[in-house]
Amino acid sequence: MFQDHMNYDMSAAENIGLGDLPALDDPARIKEAGVRAGVHETLSGLPRGYDTLLTRIFFSEADKGDPETGVVLSGGQWQRLALARALVRDGRDLMILDEPSSGLDPEAEHEVHTSIREHRAGRTSLLISHRLSAVRDADLIAVLHDGRIAEQGPHEALFAADGHYARLFRLQASGYQEVR
Repeated sequence: MFQDHMNYDMSAAENIGLGDLPALDDPARIKEAGVRAGVHETLSGLPRGYDTLLTRIFFSEADKGDPETGVVLSGGQWQRLALARALVRDGRDLMILDEPSSGLDPEAEHEVHTSIREHRAGRTSLLISHRLSAVRDADLIAVLHDGRIAEQGPHEALFAADGHYARLFRLQASGYQEVR
């Protein structure tokens, strides 16, 4: 999943199914991916559910106000749909996620990372993120500095080493601490 994911002028089901073309003929897989990505309720609530067109580009002036002709999702909803597109590729040994929660609020971000962690247990996932809270629970964290791996290890070891990671983690955390 790319940070700058694609939004296709297609139905919700088709947008997800493009992640693994055989899934286009398997509504249960599409729905399961939507559930794991936390977008199922949103898509189920659309005028035609997963079959709703996710664009307003094809409407005529006569059906301009009719949501049956298509809807436009919010940025966070599109991001979850893009995650569902990645998650429909069930059983893959490697998944690469580039900032999969960058457009989400903190609660939604936590939900997404928990879901990914549970779903991907026992398989390799490469998570690229500037939000260190998102990578904190990773088995191995690699810190890039000037285009090279400067440090690597689990959170506790990197924090104890008091290097780049610890400095950046403290800097990000300082924004959440009370000012006295």
